[in-house]
Amino acid sequence: MSHPHPAEHVPRRSSLEVLRAEAADERAVLVEERLRLGEDPWEFMEELPSVDELVVIMLRAENIAANDGARPNPTRHYRVLRQIALQYPELTSTVWHMLGNDGSNRLWDEMVRADVS
Repeated sequence: MSHPHPAEHVPRRSSLEVLRAEAADERAVLVEERLRLGEDPWEFMEELPSVDELVVIMLRAENIAANDGARPNPTRHYRVLRQIALQYPELTSTVWHMLGNDGSNRLWDEMVRADVS
């Protein structure tokens, strides 16, 4: 029986409902900050990650922190996101979208920015 490498294991810390509530709060803060800067919501709302994308990003960040802050290479990034999809099946379509999208609309995604630079 094969066990995942400890650095690739994503511990299930909360229910998806709790994670989504945290992500929705974070997204609201992002919107508020941009509105205070005088930005037009018609121009920035599509740039922001969705609630489920934020959940995946938060879970990925926890995995990075658990791995002493080491940024994942593309292979490990894929494995971590795949593990998130396995542990939270409701996020599967979001994970696959994030993995399959060329990222041109996800300027907030550090993996996209790293690939572009």
